[in-house]
Amino acid sequence: MKLILKENVIGLGYKDDVVTVKDGYGRNYLIPTGKAVIASKSALKVLEEELKQRAKKITKIKADAEAQAEQLKGVKPIVITTKVSKQGTVYGSVTAVHIAEALKEQGYDIDRKIIALKDVKEVGEHVAVVNLHKEVSVEIPFTVVAEGAEEVAEEVAEPEVVEEVAEVVEEVVETEEA
Repeated sequence: MKLILKENVIGLGYKDDVVTVKDGYGRNYLIPTGKAVIASKSALKVLEEELKQRAKKITKIKADAEAQAEQLKGVKPIVITTKVSKQGTVYGSVTAVHIAEALKEQGYDIDRKIIALKDVKEVGEHVAVVNLHKEVSVEIPFTVVAEGAEEVAEEVAEPEVVEEVAEVVEEVVETEEA
């Protein structure tokens, strides 16, 4: 079933994209919730006309997203402290909410819904992707450290120091095991 998205749907597409989905997903979820409409000939013509009229606005939105991406490239290294088991795995997981809060502390107001990251359940270096626009995204590196290594985490300011942090975390984990 071909549909026109009326809003961004994570994992499927962005507003005004024409997508093909299974019939049940379209009929039972996307259309009733107002997230999409059926891509008929008349709906596609209307979409084409709207896109022509909004071309300047879309260019401005993309330019704003690119400017925000440039600002995010200068973000300080993010260090997230969390409770860790003796084996070095995180209790629970680090989520997009944690990244959004860390960015907010640095003065960047980023919605957690546009931050994509895989399950982070281990101490170490990871990368989160901030999707500012369908053509603009920024990778934000962050480090997860154990709560016992907070003193070291505050000293981390440069990426070169991350290796030293990993060694200290391993020492903390080994000390907790003993």
